[in-house]
Amino acid sequence: MIKSIAVIGTGTMGRGIAYLSALAGYDTYVHDVETAALDGAQAWLESTLRKGVEKNKVTEEAAREAIGRVQMVPDLEPAVRQADLIIEAVPENLELKRELFAQADLFCAEEAILASNTSSISITELASNVERRDRFIGMHFFNPPHVMKLIEIVRGERTSDETVADTRAVAQKMGKTPIVVRDVPGFATSRLGVAIGLEAMRMLEEGVASAEDIDRAMELGYNHPMGPLRLTDLVGLDVRLGIAEYLSSTLGPRFEPPRLLRDLVDAGKLGQKTGEGFYKWEKS
Repeated sequence: MIKSIAVIGTGTMGRGIAYLSALAGYDTYVHDVETAALDGAQAWLESTLRKGVEKNKVTEEAAREAIGRVQMVPDLEPAVRQADLIIEAVPENLELKRELFAQADLFCAEEAILASNTSSISITELASNVERRDRFIGMHFFNPPHVMKLIEIVRGERTSDETVADTRAVAQKMGKTPIVVRDVPGFATSRLGVAIGLEAMRMLEEGVASAEDIDRAMELGYNHPMGPLRLTDLVGLDVRLGIAEYLSSTLGPRFEPPRLLRDLVDAGKLGQKTGEGFYKWEKS
């Protein structure tokens, strides 16, 4: 039975996953090598819980108890040694993730589950450096994790039924709806989402319509809550480029990134986090 969760990484995804973990009642250990990043994650968690209380989405007691369950841990070993489930949420880089899991595998308990929040990288390939491949799984959250309802559970070649069941139970306890997919490039969600996003970029590149009108077409014509170009700005153009390059190398040229995307990334226009992508953003 999973009682404690370690979250590795304090970016947007890591913070959101830690929030969900603590609010769902799990002892939560948050790890990052940078002290400033841990301080930032702590401040974000407290602020987000406070806003939840103000909006009557979280009770004061639940918020207080959630904060009490979170520990910021600068060293990897103590963070993962205490956890029943380790969720990795570091940048989308195969070698970085593989090295992290190889280290975590040495430190964590024998029955611990190792999970990656990757949106596109093969779970089987990520598991190649660890011993417990039956206890390795994909747990793909969506941005922002504390708002989006879906968790995509990705089953590797050797992931056990028990691991899938335990992971599904955690997702449900977090208030999410899990789907289980096979380990294929892009899984289900990234493959569909990136395909739409790349075509929207090609349409913008060809002058079919403005970014605003392309997004409005999907929002009003297909009932998408957000258009693909605005969503790319929120996810990060560099993140989308990395996923597209991976899918192109595995699934073929239909996922080849448009020149416009490469040019914007080269110019440092990565979306909301830099103040400009397909849209201009006011920095908060």
